[in-house]
Amino acid sequence: MRQLLTDVFVFQDTCNVYVIRNGRRAVLIDFGTGDVLQHLAEIDVDRVSDVLITHHHRDQCQGLQLAVDHGIRIWVPHTEQDLFHSVDAHWQARAIANNYNSRQDRFSLLEPVPVHGTLEDYATYELGGLRFRVLPTPGHTPGSITLWLELHGQRLAFTGDLIAAPGKLWSLAATQWSYNGAEGIPMTIASLLDLAEREPDLLLPSHGEVMGEPQAAIDLLVSRLWKLLQLRGQYKNLYSLREQPYEQLSPHLLMNRTSIAKSYVLLSESGKALLIDYGYDFIMGLPAGTDRASRRPWLYTLPALRQQFGVTSIDVVIPTHFHDDHVAGFNLLRQAEGAQVWAADLFADILENPNHYDLPCLWYDPIRVDRRLPLETPIQWEEYTLTLYALPGHTRYAVAIAFEVDGYRVLATGDQYQGASGLELNYVYSNRFQADDYVRSAALYKRLRPDVLLTGHWEPLWVTRQYLDRITAMGAALQDLHRELLPQTPNLGTEDFLATLTPYYVEIERNEPIPFQVEVRNPFAHPAEALVQLVVPAGWHVHALEPADSDIQARRDDLLAASIPARGTRTVTFVATPPDDFSQRRARIAADITVDGYRFGQQAEALVSHIRTRAQTTRERMETQ
Repeated sequence: MRQLLTDVFVFQDTCNVYVIRNGRRAVLIDFGTGDVLQHLAEIDVDRVSDVLITHHHRDQCQGLQLAVDHGIRIWVPHTEQDLFHSVDAHWQARAIANNYNSRQDRFSLLEPVPVHGTLEDYATYELGGLRFRVLPTPGHTPGSITLWLELHGQRLAFTGDLIAAPGKLWSLAATQWSYNGAEGIPMTIASLLDLAEREPDLLLPSHGEVMGEPQAAIDLLVSRLWKLLQLRGQYKNLYSLREQPYEQLSPHLLMNRTSIAKSYVLLSESGKALLIDYGYDFIMGLPAGTDRASRRPWLYTLPALRQQFGVTSIDVVIPTHFHDDHVAGFNLLRQAEGAQVWAADLFADILENPNHYDLPCLWYDPIRVDRRLPLETPIQWEEYTLTLYALPGHTRYAVAIAFEVDGYRVLATGDQYQGASGLELNYVYSNRFQADDYVRSAALYKRLRPDVLLTGHWEPLWVTRQYLDRITAMGAALQDLHRELLPQTPNLGTEDFLATLTPYYVEIERNEPIPFQVEVRNPFAHPAEALVQLVVPAGWHVHALEPADSDIQARRDDLLAASIPARGTRTVTFVATPPDDFSQRRARIAADITVDGYRFGQQAEALVSHIRTRAQTTRERMETQ
């Protein structure tokens, strides 16, 4: 145990374990093997209240079960939480054979530990009488954080493995987030430059000695990393993007150049800003995998909005659709900036209850919607009027956002079309695509006659009559080809399935009853009776709900009969209850469908998991904040 400053000590273990003392209690940053607990009496510490982890690697946290045994609360980076409390699932799912994922996520705990709370980016936590601020500093891992503490007049940055010494990294291999990639290098540079601008007095790394001249230490490391990138011939636009992240399309309309999915900024004369989409800001490529720890939003370019365009507040953010690359940063915008989330009523529930839906590209956490916007109804924001229109195609749950700015009629269209020409169809069947969607979207474009389209991943597109004629013809051809290629009786449509089960994924603490809704579609051109059976594991109890004043009738506990109009849909409800000893992960439920005597079988499924350690995490985190 070595004293660094008044009330700040370091214990050298598998990593540097920092002890911040407050009277006779302390908070730890990182934990190593946990041997530090045997040496607290040397510095007159009786109790550790909390341990804060900078990233998920085993050298930081392999002894955390000791912290649990001592009643110490464990706090982990929000992005990496699954690699602590649910690491079993990670080990079960992680690819081994034919593996092209070079991320060091196998340098994770071998067994799960209960997590008291997660450390959310930009949030401040009062723990052990100390005030910590969480700074996102991706580089060593996508989800790494720096913990900022102002103590006795000094600004301390506990940087994890972002920097090991002046000009040194603890690991270069860890910065390779994909096969033959170097994504962690430019992200390390970006994190270091952001940290330097905050002017810390000391850098306290997970490996290496404390650095008393942060600017010089950072400058030397940035210089060397930049030379490495030049040698690789990659990320040549890193500095230009950092210096000018927003392109001014017109005096009051900006485009973020740094995000994978484009986001746009509508500027008000009042200084407020409205964002259209906000996913992964300032990202230099996606890490391999799609687990939570591989997808990390942050608010890196917002200072440039303030400095270069006079933005005083991020007032509202509106999505064109629900996909993660368009909405990943919404919760951060609310928590750190106080922004409101406005969303089309068409898909607001998907944002708020993502586990209820079997859809691609769902964000991991619920996104609370502050205002649900009706379709084709003018909405006022500051001096602008915006109108949302249904835009099925890329996904059923998307909208086009129409407004006028600086004399231009603008339509923000998300990912409806792709490519520089805007003439490549971008449909995904599992997004609930229908064969006539692009006929409908072309008709909408012709009706609205925008001057410019704001696209999801490409440059803005100026609209001509010839363009509108081309997409109209393409939509008709696409519809005709689907009719020619697919059977019309029975007509399963483009989705292949006649039923959906909601909620799709449920986590429960005990054997509580779970209501399931089954939406069934009639694939015939005449009215028909559908038989819907809920299939559950052995030992479960099922009860069919028979609504009053309806032609839906229960045939037995697990079977309902419903009359459905031609090509129409009906929804029926069951309640399923697991047995008292239920402890399974992802138990399977299914809906078996027969329509007009035609057996279609188990057309939809849902998953149910028992959870033991996360039930209170969100509530406790909010209470702490």
